[in-house]
Formats: sequence, C-alpha cells, structure tokens
Amino acid sequence: MGWAIALHGGAGDIPLSLTLGSRWPREEALHHCLQIGVEALKAKKPPLDVVELVVRELENIPQFNAGKGSVLTNKGTVEMEASIMDGRTKNCGAVSGLKTVVNAVSLARLVMEKTPHVYLAFHGAEEFAKEQGVETADSSHFITAENVERLKQAKEAHRVQIDYTQPLQNGTKEETSNSNGEVQLGTVGCVAVDSYGNLASATSTGGLVNKRVGRIGDSPIIGAGTYANELCAVSVTGEGEAILRATVARDVAAMMEFKGVSLEEAASYVIHDCMPKGTAGLVAVSATGEVAMPYNTTGMFRACTTEDGYSEVAIWSAS
Repeated sequence: MGWAIALHGGAGDIPLSLTLGSRWPREEALHHCLQIGVEALKAKKPPLDVVELVVRELENIPQFNAGKGSVLTNKGTVEMEASIMDGRTKNCGAVSGLKTVVNAVSLARLVMEKTPHVYLAFHGAEEFAKEQGVETADSSHFITAENVERLKQAKEAHRVQIDYTQPLQNGTKEETSNSNGEVQLGTVGCVAVDSYGNLASATSTGGLVNKRVGRIGDSPIIGAGTYANELCAVSVTGEGEAILRATVARDVAAMMEFKGVSLEEAASYVIHDCMPKGTAGLVAVSATGEVAMPYNTTGMFRACTTEDGYSEVAIWSAS
C-alpha cells in the first residue's frame, strides 16, 4: 500500500498532428498540477484536500475547459459545474450553473461540509457562494476570445460540441482533428489515495460548446462523473450524456465491490466494453495505490505518480 495520484485534462479526438505549441502548455500544466498533488501527499495532506487543491489549479489554467477556460452556452454565457467526494465517509458535494465562482470545486466542497445537501445549482449555488465568501469574479472574467470564436463556429455548424478549447489563430483552427474539423480538450479531474488507503475524487468542467442554458452534464453527478468509496476513487471525462447513461464512475467501484476484480480490470471493462467507442476516459486509484487511466478516444490528457516511483504524463497510447 502507498499513496498515488492521477489527474486528467480531457479525453477526445485529440489529433496526433497536434503541434508542440499546442501540446506544450497542456503538458506543462499537467506536470505542474501533478507536482502540486505529489507534494501535498508527501506532506500528509488528506486526499480530499489534495484533489481540491489540484482541481483548483486546473480550473485556473485557461487551456482546460473548467474555470477560466470554460466554454460558452448557446446564450454566450458560462455555466460551470463540479463535484467532490470523500471515499472514507462517502460525503460529497456538487454544484452547477455557476457564472461568477472562480473555483467551482471549492464551492462543491463547501456544499458538502456546510449544508445538509449534496447538490446546489444556479441561483441557489451563487447565493450560497456569496454567503460563504468564496472568491467570485464578473462573468466576463471567464469569457475568452477563443471561446467566443468557438461558440460562433459551433452555431454556424448547428452543433453542440464536446469540450473544445483548442487555441485559434487568426480566427481559424490551429490544428486539424476529426472529420468535422473540430479540436478537443475537456473536463478536468483528480483522484488521490494516501498511504493509509483513504481516497478522494474531484471533477470540474465548463460543459459543452453551444449547450442549452440549464444543461447539466456528468461532472457534478455523483456516480457518473465522480465517485469514491473505500475501494477506489474515479473521475471521468468525455461525452457527458453517454457517461450519465452508463453511470461510469460508480460502475468501476461496483465491479470491484461485487465482482472482486482489480481496479485495472474494472476500469478497462467499463470504458472499453460498456461505453460507445470514442466517448470517454477516466482516471482512478485504488485503496492499495494502483492507478488506472483507460480511454476509448484517440487520446486523453493525463498524468499520474505513485509512491513506488512510477510516473507518467501522456496524451496518446505509447503503442
């Protein structure tokens, strides 16, 4: 048994032609956030603190679709959402429809700790944020020129798109990707386990480009995008509606609980056998310090480190 941490920055049709200029800021961000989490675990911080700390940092990096990098609704607004869960107690908190809260994951934790509820959304969540004195900003703080352009392109194509925050240059896409010419990046999340087997998970997102106002995805739904218990902690990324239908995060834990399989076997089965190809990926850790990071998409921005010295930062398969 030993500590372990894993994090993701989205799974999807990430083109192998992605230039170094596009890869570098994301890979550096993964390295940076991974190091923050490792240092926190080495300092004996509880896993719940670790995943909140890491996801907060990911939310502050505009290359990812959460916090400052959140994509826009069909009305040109942001509606951020997040969740967090403590595996030992199964206490959890979630928020949706945030327009002014700088770090959605921290408000989710306050919902867990300061209310009798699990989930607050929209006006109620914003009102609670004011009561708690969390950091807020005008909604314009979250709206980037890149995401305004992405929304314009999505509207012109009459599409709702999965997590696109690829940098644009001169109003055109910097890379080519899937057959629709779209470029992907997505939801962020982190899972961690300490040396005593305590587990936690957190996930945060801006949702879909051109989503309807009021749409809620998998990221704030306990059991779909986020789950943790005494066996494992899971954070999922990809096509939210597909993840919701499959209750991906809980199914990984259920496979371990009811079938007695390993984390790797459970996570691989859920992603590769239960999900349509090209829709999802996840990061997970077990109580014994195992790590799993399967995906059925072209790639997934991901990183992990274990106490026994294994470390990985990757986008695509090595094969």
